[in-house]
Amino acid sequence: MKGVAKLVIAGVMSTGVVCASVAATLNTMDAVGAAIQSCWTPPADAGNSTVTLSFSFKRDGTLIGAPRPTAVKVAGDDKARQSFIEAAIAAVKNCTPLSLSPELSRGIAGNVFTQQFVSPKQ
Repeated sequence: MKGVAKLVIAGVMSTGVVCASVAATLNTMDAVGAAIQSCWTPPADAGNSTVTLSFSFKRDGTLIGAPRPTAVKVAGDDKARQSFIEAAIAAVKNCTPLSLSPELSRGIAGNVFTQQFVSPKQ
C-alpha cells in the first residue's frame, strides 16, 4: 500500500452488537472495517448522525495514537455530539488490537485510514 490508504465504510449497526469478528485473523481491509463496525454501538436517540474517524495501525494490529474525528454531523446538542464521537472512538479502541494476517500487517503499518460510523435509521 502506497501513500495514504482510505477505508471508508458506512455501516448501520444495531445496538447491542458486540465485537464478534475481532478474534479471527483479518486478511483484507474490508475485513478490518467489518471487524470495527461489529464493535459499534451508537448512543440511544442518536437521530440522523454520522462521524468519520481517522486512525492508523501498527503491524501488530494496535493503534498508533487515538482515533481522531475528521467529519462530524450529529443531531442534538454538544453533549449528544460528544457522546456520539466517544462511542465511535470506543468502537475502534475496543476492537483493537486486531489479528492481522502477515501479508496485511506488512502493508498496513503507518497508513492513515478513515471509517464512518452512522446511527441507525430512526
